[in-house]
Amino acid sequence: MSRRGAVAVAGAIALPVAALSLRAATAQPRPGHPYLAGAPLLIAHRGGAALAPENTPLAFGRALEWWNADILELDVQPTRDGDAVVIHDATVDRTTDGRGRVVDLTLAELRELDAGYRFSTDGGRSYPFRGRGERIPTLCEVLEAFPTARVNVEIKDGRAQERVWEVVEELGASSRVLIATEKQGNRSRFSAYPGPTSASSAELVRFLLLYNVHGTAFFQPRTDAFQMPERHRGRQVLSPRFIQEAHAKNLPVHVWTVNEEADMRRLLEWGVDGIITDRLDVLARVLHEMEGRPLPPGSPGGEDGA
Repeated sequence: MSRRGAVAVAGAIALPVAALSLRAATAQPRPGHPYLAGAPLLIAHRGGAALAPENTPLAFGRALEWWNADILELDVQPTRDGDAVVIHDATVDRTTDGRGRVVDLTLAELRELDAGYRFSTDGGRSYPFRGRGERIPTLCEVLEAFPTARVNVEIKDGRAQERVWEVVEELGASSRVLIATEKQGNRSRFSAYPGPTSASSAELVRFLLLYNVHGTAFFQPRTDAFQMPERHRGRQVLSPRFIQEAHAKNLPVHVWTVNEEADMRRLLEWGVDGIITDRLDVLARVLHEMEGRPLPPGSPGGEDGA
């Protein structure tokens, strides 16, 4: 290779290295948000979907009163007339006695449905909440019903984001509402949101790529937490080292959806900051045994337990 060629190659290598070094020098850990304090957190997935009809006021109330949940996790979908209702699926078929897409139904039509209709804990032999008046709530109703609760709002459809913004702003609830979504476009309205947010799938992938290739020293966090599964499409994506790298950026790690006791114990040993679970009863006991957390009223041996 000629001297000129060697100089050109050296320059080509030096430029990206210098750029990475510059970014490493300027990237700073994310300031911690008070919403995320108190780890490890018990996060009620859809209010505790194994214990009560998911995403209903009944489930949310029990999560807080029976199991001392730290955070209520819920999902929002848009209605035909522009409201934001609390339901996970794009259709009402799986959880109610109705059929159809949420976005094709008005709020009045959704209120006619029985949100406890399909809940069963015995494989469909019994349905204890049918006909008991459980309804699909609006996001506004949930935030008003539980005015001091921390709430993790996942926007499932970007058409709901404008109404979500309006509700949170009207209630002055940004300090206790974390906005989550897998798709970055589903929360474009929240670019200047003063409250906490969790990383989108794209942001998480970017961190993973840096983590696996270059290291994360120059990763600049734009959100306040990672919320992720332990495995994705059969591949292990979470590890103790990943958690350490995230913590170096002051990014808490919340893992979903963890329902097995052995997994809960292992993840807590790894140092995760929160577990998102349907089984609040199991996680409450594990946190009592591993962290010395008081047993909640719903637990055997708890304040009101048998």
